[in-house]
Amino acid sequence: MTLPPRLSVDLNADMGESFGPWRMGDDAALLDIVTSANIACGFHAGDADVMFKTMRLAVQNGVGIGAHPGYGDLQGFGRNRMQVPRATLQNQIRYQVGAAQAMARAVGGQVRHLKLHGALANTAAEDFELATALYDAALSVAPDIAIMVLAATEQQAAAHALGCKHVCEIFADRAYNDDATLVDRSIPGAVIHDAALAGRRITDMVLRRAIVTASGHEIPTRIDTICLHGDTPEAVDIARAVRHELEAAGITVTRFPV
Repeated sequence: MTLPPRLSVDLNADMGESFGPWRMGDDAALLDIVTSANIACGFHAGDADVMFKTMRLAVQNGVGIGAHPGYGDLQGFGRNRMQVPRATLQNQIRYQVGAAQAMARAVGGQVRHLKLHGALANTAAEDFELATALYDAALSVAPDIAIMVLAATEQQAAAHALGCKHVCEIFADRAYNDDATLVDRSIPGAVIHDAALAGRRITDMVLRRAIVTASGHEIPTRIDTICLHGDTPEAVDIARAVRHELEAAGITVTRFPV
């Protein structure tokens, strides 16, 4: 009898989002739990010192490094949708990926993947042409990286059309609309703060191989990685709970291959 393949999944977290003396999240604690890190590139958050320190910690912990570019929106933490010319956005992606590559190389690591941040990611999840343009810009600088896409959205369609390496992501601490986009943060219940609930619901989705939306609708999808946000007070507790529940269900937690 042939046994079914063992399920495995990567855990990623957004980090490196401190700026100067201002601190956001507990990156050191998260790097003991996650297997991939999406590190801010200085536009929506982060700075050169923070990037260097965070990437060095990632290498020391054996955590995969990803570039996490966003809109040039430090005041809004990259969560404001902005009107920026398409060619300028592409160059901003190239700029941020290049910075990430330089810092990663300086600490003995490499950028394995790219993940769009915040409002830029949400817009690209709805806009195939924008997602294609941004991913094409990133690949023009780093042709071998994997693109981390919001599963079952236009991001995934764009990566597939480009024929590039990509990994499909779902969120442990965010509620979903029925079109696989994220519920707007302004709506009650959009962000999940209960660590135990986050662990149970994400394990259920991985086992079902489907996103379960706020309405209870199921969207079958490939699931390669799970996002754990680093900017909430309960971020580390949620990360621990998610990893514990996954492993208790027999799911291997490991970096995605590239």
